[in-house]
Amino acid sequence: MQYTAAGIGRTVAALATALAAAALMTGCTPTGDGDGGAAAPSAPTASVPAPSAPATSAPATSSRPAEPTPTDGDKGGTTGGGGTQKPCAVGDIKMSEGHQADVRPPGTGTGAAVISVTNTSASPCKVYGYPTVAAAGNGSPEKNKPLATTHTGPAATNVMLAPGARAWTKLTFVQVQGEADGYCASGATPGSYPTVVIGVLGAGKHQIAMDDGVFAFCDDKVTVTAWSSAKPS
Repeated sequence: MQYTAAGIGRTVAALATALAAAALMTGCTPTGDGDGGAAAPSAPTASVPAPSAPATSAPATSSRPAEPTPTDGDKGGTTGGGGTQKPCAVGDIKMSEGHQADVRPPGTGTGAAVISVTNTSASPCKVYGYPTVAAAGNGSPEKNKPLATTHTGPAATNVMLAPGARAWTKLTFVQVQGEADGYCASGATPGSYPTVVIGVLGAGKHQIAMDDGVFAFCDDKVTVTAWSSAKPS
């Protein structure tokens, strides 16, 4: 019986040791799980710098001084373009009456008329190209009859007009022949118009009369020169 008791004692002791070891191992398991679980909350801690990202946008303030640069450049382009004055607008110019040209085809009609435009604005502007011409039936612009137009002479690209300066064009018509009402060499009936309407590119249309008499010509045709700073004869 003593042998058995001793054996039982050793068995109990071994069992206690085994239980203690099991308890120790059981305690390690939650600790390990705890470490693994602790690693997950650490992820938000690593993301903390993310809110500081907007702070990196501070260099954007360095682009603000650059904004005036294009504005200054635009201002310089507007004021510094000496050779790029604006086209004259309809309110910038005044057109003269037609004056019978010194050099004109022989006949009894208008033959040829010289017309000028004056820059009446306070700043330079330009006229360019050829004018258009329409006869105003009964003097009414709404009854315009566009004339078949032929261009002659060099076409100046731009005629720059300082305030008060003038540009000129010459209109040459198919001349009326004979006396009194005359006749047209083509057999057509001569036209007689109190006014004509002159179109200026970019500057509208202007109704004018002759400074002496009326516009009388044949075949509803006209030859025009480009606007020029030199007065034609």
